[in-house]
Amino acid sequence: MARPDPAPDPDPGRAGWSAGRRRDRDTRRPEPAPTRRLTGQDADDPGPRKITVTRVAAWRTRNLTRAGVRAFHRAASADGADRSGLTALTYAWMANYASDAALAVALANTLFFSAASAESKDKVALYLLITVAPFALVAPVIGPLLDRVQRGRRWALAISTAGQGVLAVVLALFMDTWALYPAALGILVLSKSFGVLKAAVTPRVLPPGITLVTTNSRLTVFGLVASGVFGGIAAGVSYLAGSPGAAWLTAGICFAGIWLCLRIPRWVEVTEGEMETVLIPRPRTAAEPGRRDRPGARPRVRMSRHVVTALWANGTIRALTGFLTLFAAFVVKAQTEGTPGRQLLLLGVVGAAAGAGGFLGNALGARRRFDRPDLLLITALCAALASTVTAALVVGLATAAVVGLVGATASALLKVCLDAVVQRDMPEAARASAFGRSETILQLTWVFGGTLGVLLPPTWWIGFTVISAVLVIGTVQTVMTSRGRSLLPRRPA
Repeated sequence: MARPDPAPDPDPGRAGWSAGRRRDRDTRRPEPAPTRRLTGQDADDPGPRKITVTRVAAWRTRNLTRAGVRAFHRAASADGADRSGLTALTYAWMANYASDAALAVALANTLFFSAASAESKDKVALYLLITVAPFALVAPVIGPLLDRVQRGRRWALAISTAGQGVLAVVLALFMDTWALYPAALGILVLSKSFGVLKAAVTPRVLPPGITLVTTNSRLTVFGLVASGVFGGIAAGVSYLAGSPGAAWLTAGICFAGIWLCLRIPRWVEVTEGEMETVLIPRPRTAAEPGRRDRPGARPRVRMSRHVVTALWANGTIRALTGFLTLFAAFVVKAQTEGTPGRQLLLLGVVGAAAGAGGFLGNALGARRRFDRPDLLLITALCAALASTVTAALVVGLATAAVVGLVGATASALLKVCLDAVVQRDMPEAARASAFGRSETILQLTWVFGGTLGVLLPPTWWIGFTVISAVLVIGTVQTVMTSRGRSLLPRRPA
């Protein structure tokens, strides 16, 4: 059958127009996609030409890393810190924290764990010597000596860092010999000396408009970040290359730290007009020449009662943190013998609680004005005492972690309070000396607590009962000092 004719098109020109449109659409080239305007880091690195999952992931990782580095540098340079020299000191201080963390990882399986699991008292006594001697030497001997350094503080920082690097190389080469002990001792002594020098240099690099409280809190936070990052890196290196690998990493960080120390501006060397602080004036006879009469001697100024009160409170809480650092580790090691994975997990719980407390204490301290510092000091000590008494009654790792959290928070908060009191009560010319002296005192009290943590039996309730008694004495002494009295006998004038 014949097909019927199609119906006539009402618009004869439409059929030709539609066919031409289809022909043009089939033959024309696709329009290029609109180009994206590249700004900032994307302009420097617009991305891979050939798109693959691996290349895009690498490009994103590279850009995120660059953004993180830029954000970190902006934070370290904020408020004029790059112009005052605080940024350079921050980087050097972070290198010191990083080397300490890497060294701790390097010594974990050689010095610490062998001493913690040793039945003989010889290894425990040797470990105690290595741990305590740096503080005991720095506090009464090296600290006052460094306080009198009036020229070459940058070079003293660099030499201290270089010495740590050289001894770390010795440590890596002779890890399984007796050279381990003097090398570890020397590194720790130089590291504590670095802390005393840093405390004396800090007032010289303050940006205008920033207080010492904010500056020291900022330095502590940056140091904790560096410690966490490089401690994790050192743990990975130790897993792959053993303890010598972590020691080599420590040496590399120290050698990089030399350059960072020398980047600190030269004006930290200018100490003209500085005054020397004294905690307890030494009595002298009429025939003995005064310190001020000696040629080249700096004028001396006595620390105020509020500063001494803050020192007593900080020393008491440092005894707690030193005790918990060593005591908790020895107890965990004794109770989980033969299960290294569980040991690391339990130690990580206490360490994480202490780290969180450090960040929390600095964050709270940076926002306070410290109008009534004595009240804050006593309140923090009472909170720490309540936690240790609870840990002595309710035995377990959970309460030990609570003590770590409360103790670290109180330690950071009281240190910020001490900085504020020094800035308020001490003349500007005496602040560098005041910080140097206070740092040595705090290190010595940490030694006392750490010694208790090593010598006491590895039993939770015994240790926390003893440290609670220490906190009671320290709290009472702090209260009496704030009222102009003391548990100690008066020194004759």
